[in-house]
Amino acid sequence: MPIRNRGGRSAAFFDLDKTIIATSSSMAFSRPFYDGGLITRSHALRTAYAQFLFLVGGADERQTTRLRDSLSDLIKGWEVAKVRQIVQETVHEHIDPVVYDEALALIRRHQQNGRDVVIVSASARDVVEPIAQLLGADAVVASELEVKKGFYTGEITFYAYGEAKADAVRALAEDKGYDLSRSFAYSDSITDTPMLDAVGHGFVINPDRQLRAAAAHHGWGALRFKKPVGLHSGPSTRSTVATVLVAAAVVAGIILLARAGRAEDD
Repeated sequence: MPIRNRGGRSAAFFDLDKTIIATSSSMAFSRPFYDGGLITRSHALRTAYAQFLFLVGGADERQTTRLRDSLSDLIKGWEVAKVRQIVQETVHEHIDPVVYDEALALIRRHQQNGRDVVIVSASARDVVEPIAQLLGADAVVASELEVKKGFYTGEITFYAYGEAKADAVRALAEDKGYDLSRSFAYSDSITDTPMLDAVGHGFVINPDRQLRAAAAHHGWGALRFKKPVGLHSGPSTRSTVATVLVAAAVVAGIILLARAGRAEDD
């Protein structure tokens, strides 16, 4: 049930991956992480496959958990300052072209109506915050990674997923004075049911059959986002860039897979 802070201001809570952007925020930076020497070619291959599953909707909760665990192992020992630098320097290149036009319009509409916009994502804060700044969001809820002596330990101290994501939204609402009964939330994932249920106005994005059924049961609205048009380019160029990026990711994955197969045959 939504928290009722009568008289408080309202907010709009947006899931990030496949809700605001047409891809995974964590995996969007796999190429610059590879170029920066943080991941190997075999890691890049596994990331490309995981990205493919994510894009086609084939990653269920069990696979998502496995992906989380593998990413946790992957980042162990990475220098925090280097990761932040790479994300900050490449966020425009890798995130700009894949922002949904409809999501951006919704964000601006909520802001014009005096609502804070909060990005709520299971991705790590060091990835989400630069994207939130790019979008002009007011606050962030994201997963937290343990850091010791300037390096990631591989431990996830808070995973913004499922019920934990909804709990974080409620805690932020209490801290900021948001009236959740008057607030909005948007997500493409059935795992965000608790967050959508925590507000007065929940909306599902590009729902599959399971999510459509949940929306009908809970009385949520349903929206279709089709245009990853970016932030700064012209309409025709933006769509082309987004298509090329997705196609390039799939082709890169196929090429790496073929090379790996040849290596095993030799």
